[in-house]
Amino acid sequence: MSLTLYLFCLLGLLLDAVVGEPRRWHPLVGFGKLADALAQRLNRNPPGRWAVAAGGLAVVLLTVPVLAMLVVVFALLPAWGDGMVSVIGLWLVVGRRSLVEHALAVQVPLQAGESALAREQVGRIVSRDCSALDEAGIARAATESVLENGADALFASLFWFVVAGLPGALLHRLVNTLDAMWGYRNARFERFGKVAARLDDVMGWLPARLTAWGYALCGHLPRARRCWRRQAPACDSPNAGPVMAAGAGALGVLLGGPAHYHGQYKDKPVLGEGRPATAESIGAAIRLLHRTLLLWLGAMACLVWLT
Repeated sequence: MSLTLYLFCLLGLLLDAVVGEPRRWHPLVGFGKLADALAQRLNRNPPGRWAVAAGGLAVVLLTVPVLAMLVVVFALLPAWGDGMVSVIGLWLVVGRRSLVEHALAVQVPLQAGESALAREQVGRIVSRDCSALDEAGIARAATESVLENGADALFASLFWFVVAGLPGALLHRLVNTLDAMWGYRNARFERFGKVAARLDDVMGWLPARLTAWGYALCGHLPRARRCWRRQAPACDSPNAGPVMAAGAGALGVLLGGPAHYHGQYKDKPVLGEGRPATAESIGAAIRLLHRTLLLWLGAMACLVWLT
């Protein structure tokens, strides 16, 4: 790993910390709207026999032009311009500050006893039905969001930035966005979203496990490893399972359990050990996220020194 790439990582994270995500005209929001429009055209309801192929075509049509444009930009700009684009691009895909802000928007009213406001805020960051969540359910959903989205939006983006530069980080973020939009096991997206979901699984496999190790090392290591080993195999997602189980074990909190998603009941396994989730669990998850980020940056600095 080069010193230049490491500095780009630091600058991208610093820009995210100082500026946060764009409030208007966020590129990923525009990408999501384009993806939704394309799905309306290619994903028939009910899905046809070629739904998997149509979903794969949609992934190609949405990601390849973006990556091609990025390659052209890199080819036309001088070296200092490439660096600037890399830093700005990483800023747009990491989303650490946004994740923390959304989590705090749930924690603060929950601690103040304002359950209705906390329930409204948590509905902005999770896909489950939040209308019937009690205080423990709200805290559980927000804590899970910090752990899982920390792996997807922060650590996986850093991993792919180190491995393949901005094109790698951007491709992962686009695929992860498509999986979040289409990766549902329901009548409409079971087949159409399969390619996006599988590609997201492949690109997230190693970053998820590195994130899980980070959570474990920065929390209660023996409990995190035990929960990871025993509970992760019961999860549907091959990547969310290790992250959530290790994170819950590291925090000593109970996560998972039954939930409603888009009108469907899902009996998710219970993850972690210890106490039920509370508003404090959200803050503890944020602190675990930040300790893990420092661990990653330290490990990356060691790679720079060794190479």
